[in-house]
Amino acid sequence: MMRALKALFEAPARENEAQLQHRLRLAAAALLVETARADFGADAKERSTMANLLQQALGLSPDEVEALLAEAEQQASQATSLYEFTRLVNDHFSPANKQQLIEAMWQVAWADGDLDKYEEALIRQVAELTYVPHGDYIRAKLAAQPADAD
Repeated sequence: MMRALKALFEAPARENEAQLQHRLRLAAAALLVETARADFGADAKERSTMANLLQQALGLSPDEVEALLAEAEQQASQATSLYEFTRLVNDHFSPANKQQLIEAMWQVAWADGDLDKYEEALIRQVAELTYVPHGDYIRAKLAAQPADAD
């Protein structure tokens, strides 16, 4: 008990740049995973979209993307709230990076051809928590919407 209390007041160990970059990638991937899970079932199209987005944005190999997604799924399952992910985004992402993340979340949400109200609510919550302006949130939604969607 005393160790736990003492740990609250101790400065965290310094992490190197590679460790920080991994945590940032993991946070972004976990938010994509949460988007896919929001409708209570991630499908192969959403998984493929997440993998493609991460591979393009981060320049990772397919094996590295799969490992990142597996770790992100585990982190998302253990998370008690979005705060641990959005805090990292707020602390380290530029406004442009935050906008790209919201756009990627919309692409995952639309990947299966159906936008679920829970996916939309999650993306709105992340946009608000990361201070993405509402107009940018709407533009990202419309840009990601398939042409044949209602």
